Parts: sequence; structure tokens; C-alpha cells
Amino acid sequence: MIRAESTNPLIKGRTLLIFALVFISYAYFYQGGGWSQNSRFDLVRAIVEQGTLRIDAYHENTQDKAYYQGHYYSDKAPGLALLAVPVAAIARPLLPATGIDPVSPRGLVATSYLVTVFAVALPAALACACLFWIAVRLGSNLSGAAFAAFCMGLATPLWAYATLFWGHALAGACLLFAFAAGTTLQSSEHARRDFLCGVAVGLSAGWATVSEYPAAPASTILAVFALAQVWPGGWPRRWRTATGIVIGAIACIAVLMDYQHRAFGSALHPSYAYYQEGAFPWMKHGYMGLTYPRVEVMLKLLFGCRRGLLVVSPILAAAPFGLRALWKNPATHGAAVAASAVAVYYFLFNASFSAWDGGWSYGPRYLSAGLPLLCIGLAPVWTRANRLWHRVLPALAVCGGLFSLMAVSTTAQPPDHFRCPLFQLLVPSFWTGTLSLTQGSMLALSERSEGHAYGAFNLGELTGLHGLPGLIPLFLIWALAAFLWTRTNHAEQRAAAPD
Repeated sequence: MIRAESTNPLIKGRTLLIFALVFISYAYFYQGGGWSQNSRFDLVRAIVEQGTLRIDAYHENTQDKAYYQGHYYSDKAPGLALLAVPVAAIARPLLPATGIDPVSPRGLVATSYLVTVFAVALPAALACACLFWIAVRLGSNLSGAAFAAFCMGLATPLWAYATLFWGHALAGACLLFAFAAGTTLQSSEHARRDFLCGVAVGLSAGWATVSEYPAAPASTILAVFALAQVWPGGWPRRWRTATGIVIGAIACIAVLMDYQHRAFGSALHPSYAYYQEGAFPWMKHGYMGLTYPRVEVMLKLLFGCRRGLLVVSPILAAAPFGLRALWKNPATHGAAVAASAVAVYYFLFNASFSAWDGGWSYGPRYLSAGLPLLCIGLAPVWTRANRLWHRVLPALAVCGGLFSLMAVSTTAQPPDHFRCPLFQLLVPSFWTGTLSLTQGSMLALSERSEGHAYGAFNLGELTGLHGLPGLIPLFLIWALAAFLWTRTNHAEQRAAAPD
């Protein structure tokens, strides 16, 4: 179902404003180091500084590492690190122009911040703008589409993950891009467009898998969805689209297999197969830690105070109702099936993983890559809501947004010994102005100077504002965005008014 409004200049203006606001909100915060992000950043440094995939020179700053033939490697899927390599390579010669030595601790922290912003925050913010566009195409009104986009970006744990050098936000963004390309196929009228959209599906879904191995089944679902969009058009459209998908996917698979061959001598063995003896014993349960979905874990993932998705983001309870509405409409049935299938897959995957709680994290991190597609359901919920629900839904969204703000302001990596980190650590720390709690660094241990902190910060703190006043610049940006949004609404109303 394609709506003419999706090409309206005012729609484009709103899309740009959503992207800018969310991107700035992500880039405002830096979360410091930790095992997961250090493992990836070590790989970036190894490639840029030494031209190797071995992280031997840096490996002591993380336990997330593989060991093969006497050398250490990142145990993570390489997609995020490979995407960040050009950013780090460009930053290295440019930092001296700002008075920063790129090989100093300050320069390395600046580099780690930049790769997080451009390899994680940027695609995640683009995904929020993409969700707005998708929602309009699927029949939601503009306010419903904007509601879904802002909820996804700022009222779910995605905000926290977009400030960390982790692969979850990037994988989720890539899956949403693949979904968007799939929806475009429904209205495609040209052979070349069928092929190019197929390539976009293959590249986006493929890179999601290169960035996070568990994205492979979700990527397959979206490839099938794309083919289903063109299936009624006959075999010429089917072949063109399938060829594009295969070309895009093979390009990503080739990158992954080449990386694995160069690192481990085998194109087929992932990095998770090379842990040292005794490291992460839960990975020996089932297949790479996967067993079967457990009911008690499902309940904890939804309602538990430690990792409950609906605790930290209550607005997501409304998303299934919106997906159901799309499911019942023949024009959007396929899109609803695909989005629901991806969200359900990630929920079952997280409930099947032996280490389901995800260590030091905010919310259920292993199902986070499915959140963008789940949030598609929020747009029709708002579009169809009555006056009462137009009051309830914003309240739920504000609640989730406030919780996410507290997380990114204090720490997106609360220690896992808290039974209820949101209320035991994040809320009290936020209201007392104790922000940027994470002191862990992405630096190698030998590069850290005693008495110096290279951990988390926000941009307000860099200007000399500390505690809650450090968030004032962000709030001013939000106020400006609200003013511009209101101006856009007024412009649209004047354009629609009769002469």
C-alpha cells in the first residue's frame, strides 16, 4: 500500500528532522569501554594501526576474544568493526588539526567516540527516519508515523545500544533497511528497480548478519518477504528480484568468509568456535549456547525487573495490536507477517540462549535487533487510537523515554549484580546528578594513566557543565526541534487550506 504523501516535500522535511534530533540525542552520550565494545575496537585498531586482524597488542582490555594458533582475535562478528575502519582511518590524520595526538589516550578516546557515532549512532538514527517513511507508506497518518519513529529512537533500549560500540543497533537498523526495500518492491514498476531493490535487501540483510551472527534467520525472513512482494508479478519479476537479493547477500557472505579465512584459516568456522578452554562455559550448552525457549525466561524478558522489556519500555506493549491491524489489511498483510516474524524470532532466540540476561546491559540486549520491526506496530495504534488512548500512549512513551534518558545519562551498562538496576542504580543516580558512571575505557591497559579517567561522558560535560545541568544543551536542541516541527505543521495546514 503506497501513499502519495510519502513523496511530499513536507514529509521529507519531517524525515530529516526526525533523523537530526535522534542522531544528536545519540551522539550526545559516550558510554566508555567494556568487554564487548573493547573487543570490536581492538579489531579496528589492529587493522588501522598494524594492518592485521590479530588483537594481540590490545587484548588484555577484554575477555571477549578468540584464541587461535597462539594469537588473539575479536570473538565478535566483524561487520561493525569493518564499517568503523574507514572512520578510524580518516580520524587518524585529521585529529592533529584539532590539537589532539591520535595515538595519545585522548586521541584514542576521541577515535572510539567517532567510530561509535558514525558506525552505530548514524545508522540507528537513519533507521528511525526510515521507520517514519515506512509507516506512512503502510497507511499511517503523519502523527502516527512520527510517534512510532520517536518511540523507537528514544523510548526503547535502542537509545542505550546506539551509544555503545555494540552490533545490536547496527544489525537492527540493517534489518529495517532491508524491510524498507522489500516494501518498495510492492509498487515497483520498472525492471531495473526490481533488481536494485533486491540488491538493497540482500546487502542490508546480509550486513546485519555480518554484524551479528544471530541476524541470519531474520535476514532470511526478510528475503522471503521481498520475494513475496513480487511473486504475483510473474517469473520475470521473481528472477530479477531474486538475482539482486542473491548478489547482495553473496557480497556480504564473501566478506565474512574472507575475514574468517584470514583470521582462523577456515571460511566456515565463526569466531565463537575459538574460545580458550574454560571461557564462557555456557557456550557449550546446545549449539553455541542455544537450547530451547523457556517460559520462565520469556516472562523475565517481558516483565522482570532486571531485564524486562515492558518495564523499561512500556509503550511496546501496544505494538502487537498495531501489527495485528496491519495483518488484517490485505494490502499490508505481508509486511505485518514479516515484521512480526522477525520480532518473534528474536524473542524466542533470547529466551533460548543460556546467557539470556546479557551481562552488563540495559534491558534485554539479545532481542534488541528486532525492536525496529516491532515498533512498526506503534504507528497504526496511534493512527487508530481514540481520545483516551491519545493520552495513555504518550504517557507510556514518555515513561520509556525518561528511563532511556536515565540509562544513557548514567550508564547503559549497569552491573549485573543489581536485581533491579533501573530502580536501584539508574533512577537514584540520575536524580542526584551522578552521571557518566562507567569508568571503563577502550584503551589497552598499558595506555591508561593512573589517576586519569577515560570512561563515559556527555557533550554537556565537555563544556564544563556537570550533573543534570550537563543535559541542558540537549534539552535546548529538543525545544528547537519541537519549534521546527510545529512550524512544519503550520506550513502544511496553510498549504492544505483553500484559497
